[in-house]
Amino acid sequence: MPAAGLTITITAGPTREALDPVRYLSNHSSGKMGYALASEAAALGARVRLISGPVALPTPPGVERIDVESALQMQGAAEAALQDSQVFIGCAAVADFRPAAVAEHKLKKQVGEEQMQVHLIRNPDIIAGIAEQSQARRANGQPAPLVVGFAAETRDVLRYARDKLTRKRLDMIVANDVSTPGLGFGSDSNAATLVWRRPGQANDRLHEQAIAACPKIALARAILERALALHQDGALHGAANLNMATSAIDDQETP
Repeated sequence: MPAAGLTITITAGPTREALDPVRYLSNHSSGKMGYALASEAAALGARVRLISGPVALPTPPGVERIDVESALQMQGAAEAALQDSQVFIGCAAVADFRPAAVAEHKLKKQVGEEQMQVHLIRNPDIIAGIAEQSQARRANGQPAPLVVGFAAETRDVLRYARDKLTRKRLDMIVANDVSTPGLGFGSDSNAATLVWRRPGQANDRLHEQAIAACPKIALARAILERALALHQDGALHGAANLNMATSAIDDQETP
């Protein structure tokens, strides 16, 4: 099986950022894309760890599920999972901001009050942090996971995705237009463009693969096939570099 022996960690669904005990900030992510990825990864033979925000979906067979609510909880679970993952896919729609303080009791509207101001602070960029740790490991010659992110956009989709890939130092990104009716959030179908560079080759040109609208389970298979090919390419590239380094050391030690 193509993914046998690999541990693949996937984040999925939204995060909820509490405002008070009964209200929160969130988004429209259903988790369907991430759960499709988890299901297909397990079918390909991987050990799958699914870090899930709150969704109304059953756990795919053979998948280890870790439930979280907030971005900070998801960050903690993701960083812990990084230690033994060969592929990390950040599919979750993580809230960019959270309330600076969570009210102890339900916030009540006051007589004559027409506005409410909520002070928001920035959440950690989980996928960028995972990519940074992965790149640091590669620089030190240590095993590091392939890191895949998502760019859900409503305009200039590819431009934003290419920028995100480069700026966050991802290995691959899945770009999709969530403004297209019937595709994206909450639906069972999606279309996307995969954008990638070969791992460990910062000067490699960008490669792209457009995938027409299809069921999310089929898109998940296409994403995983590309990710597994890149992981294999990165492993071979890393082994070649190690052999070259070993040869150089041997040459220096030869009398």
